[in-house]
Amino acid sequence: MCGIVGAVSTRNIVPILVQGLQRLEYRGYDSCGVAVWRDGLQRARSTARVAELLEQVSKDQIEGGTGIAHTRWATHGAPAVHNAHPHFSHGPGADSASRPGRVSLVHNGIIENHDELRATLQARGYVFTSQTDTEVIAHLVDSLYDGDLFEAVKAAVKQLHGAYAIAVFCKDEPHRVIGARAGSPLILGVGKDATGGASPSGENFLASDAMALAGVTDQIVYLEEGDVVDLQLGKYWIVDKTHKPVTRTVRTVQAHSGAAELGPYRHYMQKEIFEQPRATADTLEGVVGITPELFGDGAYGVFKEIDSVLILACGTSYYSGCTAKYWLESIARVPTQVEIASEYRYRESVPNPRTLVVTITQSGETADTLAALRHAQGLGMQHTLTICNVATSAMVRECKLAYITRAGVEIGVASTKAFTTQLAGLFLLTLALAQVKGRLSDEEEARHLKAMRHLPAALQAVLALEPQVISWAEDFAGKENALFLGRGLHYPIALEGALKLKEITYIHAEAYAAGELKHGPLALVTSEMPVVTVAPNDTLLEKLKSNMQEVRARGGVLYVLADADTRIESSEGVHVIRMPEHYGELSPLLHVVPLQMLAYHTALARGTDVDKPRNLAKSVTVE
Repeated sequence: MCGIVGAVSTRNIVPILVQGLQRLEYRGYDSCGVAVWRDGLQRARSTARVAELLEQVSKDQIEGGTGIAHTRWATHGAPAVHNAHPHFSHGPGADSASRPGRVSLVHNGIIENHDELRATLQARGYVFTSQTDTEVIAHLVDSLYDGDLFEAVKAAVKQLHGAYAIAVFCKDEPHRVIGARAGSPLILGVGKDATGGASPSGENFLASDAMALAGVTDQIVYLEEGDVVDLQLGKYWIVDKTHKPVTRTVRTVQAHSGAAELGPYRHYMQKEIFEQPRATADTLEGVVGITPELFGDGAYGVFKEIDSVLILACGTSYYSGCTAKYWLESIARVPTQVEIASEYRYRESVPNPRTLVVTITQSGETADTLAALRHAQGLGMQHTLTICNVATSAMVRECKLAYITRAGVEIGVASTKAFTTQLAGLFLLTLALAQVKGRLSDEEEARHLKAMRHLPAALQAVLALEPQVISWAEDFAGKENALFLGRGLHYPIALEGALKLKEITYIHAEAYAAGELKHGPLALVTSEMPVVTVAPNDTLLEKLKSNMQEVRARGGVLYVLADADTRIESSEGVHVIRMPEHYGELSPLLHVVPLQMLAYHTALARGTDVDKPRNLAKSVTVE
């Protein structure tokens, strides 16, 4: 969710810190800041964009070789400069709250026992200048400091309850940054020179995302749960959650900054909508036949043993799981349950050790989904598989099986290409399970593979509908409410369409299974309530037409995504966009694209911030 960058070096590290924050802007944030050591602690903070922070840093001539930087998405305390990170300690040793103590700290996550710690520290004379839970950690580390920052941080994290990734340095120990993580991602970047060898200055880095260090180093260490790392010039060492020294693998990770370039597009969301044919092709590249080994070694044995599927996900990923439920039960004939990850671990459930637990996540670091996975494992369900876009993520490391979707970096907060590639991966999972269970004939396999190979071309044809979608968007721009309807396999697509509209246009939008219309939502229908209907030519089409008539009879205005052979015609109060072709079981991947474009162009017309919608973040790494 938030972004962390830290470094120790002999050169001025501020440009790298700020550049790292710029590369993490896509995660979403409402304030940012940087702190360095140069004859004491120096800091700049802003509630504007990172570009303004850069101007402030330049104006104040802030530079130094040791530093930390942060983008904050507010949890405790409003978006304000005094709540922005980095935080300084203000303890009994500081002259006043306006003068910093010796510790500077940034933090991702939420500290659940911050009130208790705050009261204890206030009693000891520490002065709080923010409403954040993060400032508690800075004071706590200061209170435990006795000349060795590494030991102080190790002692401090033992007292923290909740999720955290922290980077901290102390003015009394130049060229030293300490990092720690539990429940939030943090990586170590090992410095190198232009030839790829060890950095002559001995510099090392911390970040919450490898992309922050693109162009700086590609030598990455993924810190494990509970790790504490000590960065110094020319060396680093790590201890695990028991504080025993450990060695973590150094991996070469190509986090190309070029992936974040807009090119000819106005916004990242637009770029990512139009990347879907390529992203889907990449996700399916190398799939020449259906085999369980697409999901990892040992998948055949797991698929043979399981008798049900439990899908855990949040947001857009949850809707991809809801779509997959229809496939898994109708094609593979495997009972499937889909749970909102943030709810699953807080209710009593009946565990089944023969369940395949499937997590779906774009980032692989979604806190609620990771926690739900661990809860399922704690209940004895050890068959785990993830559909994920980041091969090096915590989710991939913690699941036994995985399918990497290869959508590429997704910058826009409103997910688009991650969703369609998740669906492609889930359809492959459906076919693999059906094959192992003896429910997929050779003819059916060939038919499905042919349809999947044609997906990139089919998606390209749907993108050509953009001018017609823009016409719809002009109508929607003046509305404040909308309904989305779908039936069967396309009900989750209606849900996803409504989510996209509300995320970036701020129009209140709700989706319903069309058969539920007369059980309440019909009361909302007026001429001012546009009703978007997903209308493929499937077995529920005639039922859906009846639901559409219910809308028209109440003066509602319909916007219909119809297959060519549905015999639904445009008329007064009925606006129809015809899809290029009917695509059977894979139809959801095509029908969602016009809904993405509708949200995008409506947001353009309303003048909202498309890529950084208010109050939202890209990677939700806090509960």
